[in-house]
Amino acid sequence: MSELPSIELSIIKGLIYDETFSRKVLPYIKEEYFEASAGRFYYKECRGYFEEYGCCPTPGVLSVRIEDSSGLSQDEYSSIQTTLEEVQGSSQDNTEWLIDSCEEWCKKRAVYLALMDSIAIYDGQDKERTEDSIPQVLSEALGVCFDAHVGHNYLEDYEKRYEFYHHKEDRLSFGLSYLDKITKGGLPNKTLNIALAGTGVGKSLFMCSVAANILMQGKNVLYITLEMAEERIAERIDANLLNHNIQDLTEIPRPIFENKVTGIQKKTQGQLYIKEYPTASAHAGHFDSLLKELQLKKGFKPDIIFIDYLNICTSTRYRGGSNVNSYTVVKAIAEELRGLAVKYNVPVVSATQTTRSGFASSDVELTDTSESFGLPATADLMFALISNEQLEEMGQIMVKQLKNRYNDPTINRKFVVGIDRAKMKLYDVEQTAQKDILDSEPTFKYNEEPKFNTNKFADFTF
Repeated sequence: MSELPSIELSIIKGLIYDETFSRKVLPYIKEEYFEASAGRFYYKECRGYFEEYGCCPTPGVLSVRIEDSSGLSQDEYSSIQTTLEEVQGSSQDNTEWLIDSCEEWCKKRAVYLALMDSIAIYDGQDKERTEDSIPQVLSEALGVCFDAHVGHNYLEDYEKRYEFYHHKEDRLSFGLSYLDKITKGGLPNKTLNIALAGTGVGKSLFMCSVAANILMQGKNVLYITLEMAEERIAERIDANLLNHNIQDLTEIPRPIFENKVTGIQKKTQGQLYIKEYPTASAHAGHFDSLLKELQLKKGFKPDIIFIDYLNICTSTRYRGGSNVNSYTVVKAIAEELRGLAVKYNVPVVSATQTTRSGFASSDVELTDTSESFGLPATADLMFALISNEQLEEMGQIMVKQLKNRYNDPTINRKFVVGIDRAKMKLYDVEQTAQKDILDSEPTFKYNEEPKFNTNKFADFTF
């Protein structure tokens, strides 16, 4: 009799005789899932043959491969031959049942192996990984599944598409009317959103103000800082939420301070965590581990992530000091942060610096992005924060759309918002302040009939 468990024997049989089964499961099965050497042998042979020829190997092909194999012990050779005889003499299993059973087997084996790996890591037997990697090892094992989705059928899936068009996507409001307007209601999940500004214009102020506003919406906020200490970011958010000048926070008596913070706690169900990393020392992998740790230790799952700021992160793909240009590195960082947003189904908000010429410009463009034009190529939303002496005197800052995947960027391309630097706060200004700044609205509105055609469906026959 074969040494293989019955489910593994059925899987090997499917890999030999059932092409539909093989196409479905081969991308997900791993060699280490098989307990016996015979199972691993047939898996490798079937996979290699399928990848090369696009079909299952016949028993005759496998017999030749067995004879050509070197390095097999007598026991292994005997077990492999016995397994081939058994699969040849048994009936074909139902394909759907076999796929479901194989998926369940893959999940169980992945979890079992992850537990064994975790024990080895904990005991110090694994020299490459530390105890901090155990949550990720277990999480990956628990996430094993066969993805049944093969794509959107344009002609047959029209009902799903129509529902998608009319589904109101969950978005997080900026708390600023024009920013909400240009994004159709706020920030959607799985996106990377970038503020472009010169030094001292207000990148961190912008992120702290929006983070405070989203916290008061009852949402969970994670603020990662690589530029300032955790306490300095918290100080800015205190100034915003307590409505108190930042330089005077130290003068607030302790009882009053406690009462104000307690009052904030009563107004929101959200939580705000601020995590500091040394400049140019952390990348998306570190942030991924932080998110897992917060989930495990605090039960905290953010609704939005702020990263202050992108250019002083590092890349998981390129080591510091390696011979790689800044364009490649910054683009890689942007791609990795957007990947993090997709993985955790949240919006990520960050910032970047302008070039030297962009810092002095009153009309910043995408080309004024410092270090890498690959960043705006990756971002979903990118806008410039522009300040000058005249705007400062009026307590305003200008926002200019540079790239917008959510809406038409030519509508409301420029507008102003109020800024209170002492209280680290952005706010809406009166509509009269937008005069001569807002671009003129297009004459053709979405819900209007085109003037050149009295029937907008005239080209369609029903």
